Formats: sequence, structure tokens, C-alpha cells
Amino acid sequence: MEDTANKIKGLAEGKALVEKWKSQRKKVVFTNGCFDILHLGHVDYLEKARNLGDVLVVGLNTDDSVSRFKGPQRPIQDQQSRARVMAALQAVDLVVFFNEDTPIKLISELLPAVLVKGSDYLAENIVGSDVVKNAGGVVQTIEFVPGYSTTRVVEKIKTT
Repeated sequence: MEDTANKIKGLAEGKALVEKWKSQRKKVVFTNGCFDILHLGHVDYLEKARNLGDVLVVGLNTDDSVSRFKGPQRPIQDQQSRARVMAALQAVDLVVFFNEDTPIKLISELLPAVLVKGSDYLAENIVGSDVVKNAGGVVQTIEFVPGYSTTRVVEKIKTT
């Protein structure tokens, strides 16, 4: 059984792996997020994203970037814990952290064939969409499973 920690790479190692996959003519799919409390909506989303290509790369917000984005109470789980959970999923082939407010640097370095975000985004407003399209890639959105969000899970825990 593969050690899931081997799927977690820094930018340089991640880029080298993506380049290897591209040389093997594999279609690289990229998505990003906090993935703080994993739930059915995340699993469904990641499986659908993976089905758009041959390998799925997840850009994972660091703890600092999650706090800036979601507020000081988040993340609930630290970045290493979130990364290991992501890496344990069969749909995920690579996890790479990013500390910036957006994954534009990561997307520009990896240049995936497919950039994916949830349907709460308009394709043209997705960070990195212009970079991916200019490199010949495509941008897609995926419908969420209704009723599932980390915020909703946290609120339910608080009130139970």
C-alpha cells in the first residue's frame, strides 16, 4: 500500500512530477481549496474533477492562507493533517501547498490541462483561467452536492 505522505510535495518536486506526467501524455487536472473538514461534497467534487483527466493535483491552502481567507477561527485542522487526508483519497494524485491568497503562482508553474473549481464560480472569474486557456487548457466548473459545506458542518457541530 502506498504511503499517502508520498503524494504531498513542495512546488519544485510537484512541478517535476507534473512534467513527468505530461511527458507520458497524461492529462493533468488541477483544483485548489482549504479542504478543512472533509465531507461528502468534497469527495464527490474531487472524484468528478479526477474524472476529467488522468491525474488530479490539489493545491492546498496553508494554515496562514486559510486564516486570511476564512478568518482567525480557521482552519480547524492544520495543513499537514488536511494534506494527509487529501492524499489518502484515491482520486487525488498530488497535493501541493500554496501560501499566497490565490493559487495563481502554482497554476502558472504547473500549467494543468484542466483547471477546475466549484459551480459557485463563473469559469471566466476563476483565478488562473486566463493562464490555463493561454497554454491550451480548459476551465471547468463542477456542481456541488447540495447541503454540504465545511461551514455548515461546523455550525451543526456547534449546535449539537
